[in-house]
Amino acid sequence: MQTVPLGVSSLLSSRLAYGCWRLAGTWNPSEVTPENKTQGRRAVIAAYHAGYTHFDNADIYCRGVAEEIFGEALKMVSGMRDRIIIATKCGIRFAGDPNSDAPHRYDFSAKYIVRSCERSLRRMDVETIDLYQLHRPDYLANPEEVASAFSQLKAAGKVRYFGVSNFRPTLLTALQVACPMPLIVHQVEISLARRDCFTDGTLDQCLIEKLTPLAWSPLAKGLLGNGGTNVPAEQEAAYGAEKVLPALDTIAQARGVSRTVIALAWLLKHPSKIVPIVGSINPDRIRDAAKAADVELTREEWYRLLIAARGEPLP
Repeated sequence: MQTVPLGVSSLLSSRLAYGCWRLAGTWNPSEVTPENKTQGRRAVIAAYHAGYTHFDNADIYCRGVAEEIFGEALKMVSGMRDRIIIATKCGIRFAGDPNSDAPHRYDFSAKYIVRSCERSLRRMDVETIDLYQLHRPDYLANPEEVASAFSQLKAAGKVRYFGVSNFRPTLLTALQVACPMPLIVHQVEISLARRDCFTDGTLDQCLIEKLTPLAWSPLAKGLLGNGGTNVPAEQEAAYGAEKVLPALDTIAQARGVSRTVIALAWLLKHPSKIVPIVGSINPDRIRDAAKAADVELTREEWYRLLIAARGEPLP
């Protein structure tokens, strides 16, 4: 698969990343079965063999079980660790942590960032995380304190590079000003059904600051793909996917590829070099999605899909 630099770093990412959030098959650790773990390891290995070299994780995915499964898969393939980017995220705390009356919240305190990183390293059984991201903005975030935690982790050799996820552009700027090292990625929801990043300054900032956008849910939770969806029926209308599916299918048929491939190729067209994160655990769908890296949409095709997704002409 083609590669792209992540921001101004030395990291080269596959044009699409593989997302590990479904590896455990559930969000409840008590429900994870041996079969779930086997399927998760199989998905990671299938992604690696399909050319994905960027693996996105987070400490909250099944409360760390996804990181454990990923670490197990890593040991099963000789030389894999040296050829991939390991990415994970921190900053979200569940209710009841550490006390029973503690609310669900975000925590960017230096102590919590460092402790979370060390736990992720142990779960994956690796010495270094290549890309460490803050998951969702903490309303009490102190950029200087975050910068201190990042500097501590980098000096200790526990993290190579840093990024953020779901930030507003102004908070990202505040953090970058405080950090002595460059932030290299911004992970946000981007798809034909979620286009805010094109108009709210997020992608503009990525171009200006040389940040690589990572797109989570690039298929709108499956609504834009061929493999089914995990969106409740009552929420599907909010994505408006039905407006763009006929246009996707027309281009897909003309190109001889799947709807999934065209929906991902739409993101790849943007000059900010968006890296979509593919989250299926089905090896066939993982391999099919990888074909998007070889599809270059025309400007006319790109705008045809945008207009269809909008449901109205451009101004």
